[in-house]
Formats: sequence, C-alpha cells, structure tokens
Amino acid sequence: MSESLPRPLLGIGVVRHTRLRPAVNRFAYPTYFLLLPMRSLRQRAHAALHRNAFGLIGFHDRDHGDGRADSLAWLEELLAREGIADATGEVWLHCYPRVLGYVFKPVSFWYCHRDDGSLAAIVVEVNNTFGERHCYLLTGPQIAYGREVQASKVFHVSPFCQVEGRYRFRFMRSAPQAGHQGRTIARIDHDDAGGALLQTSVSGELQPLSAASARRAFFGMPLMTLVVIVRIHWQALKLFAKRVPFVPKPAPPSAFITR
Repeated sequence: MSESLPRPLLGIGVVRHTRLRPAVNRFAYPTYFLLLPMRSLRQRAHAALHRNAFGLIGFHDRDHGDGRADSLAWLEELLAREGIADATGEVWLHCYPRVLGYVFKPVSFWYCHRDDGSLAAIVVEVNNTFGERHCYLLTGPQIAYGREVQASKVFHVSPFCQVEGRYRFRFMRSAPQAGHQGRTIARIDHDDAGGALLQTSVSGELQPLSAASARRAFFGMPLMTLVVIVRIHWQALKLFAKRVPFVPKPAPPSAFITR
C-alpha cells in the first residue's frame, strides 16, 4: 500500500457562538475533534483510531448517516443518488469523537474532494438533542474553501430559534507546513427575517492523530463530549433566564437530505 495515504488528524481549538437577538448571549469553549480521511482509512486502518471499538477516543460509523456499519458507503450512495459523480478524491470527515464510548455530535462535516483536491460537495450533518438527524448537501460551482455557501434552514435545532431563514456557511483549511498540519475553520451563521441572528464557528490547529496526541487531548479536556451536552443545556437555561421566547419542536422534515 502507498505510504502517501493521508492519515487521521486531531484538531485542538475552540467553538464559538454568539446570539445577537433578542438578548445577546456569547460563549467560547475549548474543544477537540477528528479529521478523518475516510477513503484512505478504507484502504488502511490506523492504529491510533479506535474504530467501532471502545477507547479513550474513538470513532463509530453508526454515529453518522443512516446509522449503518459503513458510513462512507452511505455517503457514496448519497452522492451517486444526487448525481455528484466527480467527488472521486479524498473524503475528509470532521466530527467529534466518542470519549469513553459517549458522544453527542451537534454537527459534522463531510468534505468531498475531486481528484485534483478541489471540493465537489460538502455534507453538513446536524443532530439535535431530540435524537433527530438531518443533512444539508452543499454543491455547485460556488463550492470552494473560503467561499460562502447558503442553504435554507429546514431542521429544528434550538428551542429558541424558529425553523426559518437561511444558513451561511464558510469553510477554510490551510495547507500543511513544516512542523504542523495546518488549521481548519468551519463557520455557520444563521439569518432570519430580521437579519443576522446566530454566529457560530469551530476552529482548530491540526496534528497527526497518535496514541500520544489522543491521550493529551483526553486528559487535557476530560469527558469532553459529555461536557458538550451539559454546556448546551446550561446555555439553554441562560437564554430562558434572559426571556428569549421558547419555540416548540415541530415535526422533522420529510426528507433526510436538503440540497
């Protein structure tokens, strides 16, 4: 097998969130995440990645897509069904890991590349705290790192936001340089009829995933994915205290994919 296959990466960074109306609410928390070259992992497993097995930090395929044992197969079926035939390069999955077997993944990103390294599509996979999942498929000539891409909001995420308006996405990834693997930023802003409402981003410095880097991440932020769900509920309490109107949960969209 080729020694040039991309290897899994670990991102160490920050998640930021700002609500602008009707009450301002901001937070920034340290975080870490995985960036996995899924097609390369199909050819060669990586010793430091506990895949579909228990570990300090692990990855389970069934946490993505339709919950099957091979999440990449699900993605490739989605792309074929949507007529995206040129995403034949690497597929990088940006997601939270399982930590001691537990995970909640508010959002994951599937970066689907062409053979020349350019982006053919991005699948934004969203989970809410009600156990529901929805995917936004971003494609077209405007897809590229650093460019804004928009999608209508159709899926309920927060009980303090209506299912209306649009998302504005922007994704950036710097090239590896001597001594480090670069940096990645994913930004999602939500606008409604009144204009800008939410500004959210997750960013991090990338490094090779190894047993040592996984241990540093785990012990540096113990029980990180459990803390994610605790922080979500804490921020909801703060919004309730600020008298931000509560929005009852509507039925999920009939289609699993929004293009």
